[in-house]
Amino acid sequence: MLKGLGNLGDMAKMMKAATEMQGKMADLQEQLARTVVIGESGAGLVKARATAKGEVTGLDIDASILVPTEKEVLEDLILAAIKDAQSRGQERNIEEMRKLTEALGLPSNMPLPF
Repeated sequence: MLKGLGNLGDMAKMMKAATEMQGKMADLQEQLARTVVIGESGAGLVKARATAKGEVTGLDIDASILVPTEKEVLEDLILAAIKDAQSRGQERNIEEMRKLTEALGLPSNMPLPF
């Protein structure tokens, strides 16, 4: 067919592989949207729940820190917990993408989606 290109010469195989990869990427994106990570600050006094895609879904604030004079501290703790949750979600996202690229026989550091 296309001599000198080895396996790349078979367009049908390439299209099938691309379609398969697209399906696996869609499945992974759905899985990441359902995966919940927890971020914490203030030694666990404030916790933020987020998806592995970074969407914050909830907060848990220990009542002991609900002091009106400490409003700024509470705001800082909430922001820190949210950032921690988003960071953990991003780490999970990267790890799952790495697993997918390796399962597809691609280099683990290949950025997906293309």
